[in-house]
Amino acid sequence: MTTTQTYTEQTTTVAGLELRTLVGGAGPDLLWLHHSTGSLGWLPFHESLAQHFRVWVPDLPGYGRSQRPDWARHPRDIALLLNRATAKLGLSSPLLVGHGFGGWLAAELATMNPTAFSALVLVGAAGIKPREGEIMDQIMWDYDDYVKQGFREESAYTAMFGERVDKEIWQLWDLSREMTARLTWSPWMFNRQLPPLLPETETRTLLVWGAADRVVPPAVGEQYAAGLPNATLEVLPNVGHLVELEQPQILAARIVAFANES
Repeated sequence: MTTTQTYTEQTTTVAGLELRTLVGGAGPDLLWLHHSTGSLGWLPFHESLAQHFRVWVPDLPGYGRSQRPDWARHPRDIALLLNRATAKLGLSSPLLVGHGFGGWLAAELATMNPTAFSALVLVGAAGIKPREGEIMDQIMWDYDDYVKQGFREESAYTAMFGERVDKEIWQLWDLSREMTARLTWSPWMFNRQLPPLLPETETRTLLVWGAADRVVPPAVGEQYAAGLPNATLEVLPNVGHLVELEQPQILAARIVAFANES
């Protein structure tokens, strides 16, 4: 039995770097920015979104099969590259969706170019220093243990990755952690310059957090909601940080509903 691949792969060049993007579906453009552990490719979550959008899933610069900008030392450097990539790929006022580290990048992009995106969805986004607690330090954990912390239940991790993680995924996590350390080491996973810029970003925004998020405290969602003038915060029960892996249908449905509210 064979299955039909529902997406294609594109490569574009930005600042001399080749960036790899998966594209699938039809409809308004939606740009998805992955977490600091890298992209696992075209997921059931993306397939659900592709029933309503043309979905763009890039490997962020320095992650996966996209080339590394050796000069980049801050997430805003990556956001600058993504801003150019969005234009070069021909995306038209995309819905911008980012998760974790990708949510931080999405917030940076929205502050840089607030009229470029039809709306913004931040899922468990890093980027702001928590008033209480801290964002989990990826560098201090083994690769698999860090990812396990993203699930509410370890059984959900095992269902996704099995008892023994494939070598290819292990290598992805290894290289992703190295790039993340380059960009976010000090301070860890937040930018003191971001909160003052948020009030100038009037883009309609949905903030989604798992109630059991152990990676980015749900209180950070409240801080984003307080800073962004047109934001709504939704906390999903019975799910951790990796919402698109634990509850892909629920997250996709909420994004579709949010897009249709405009």
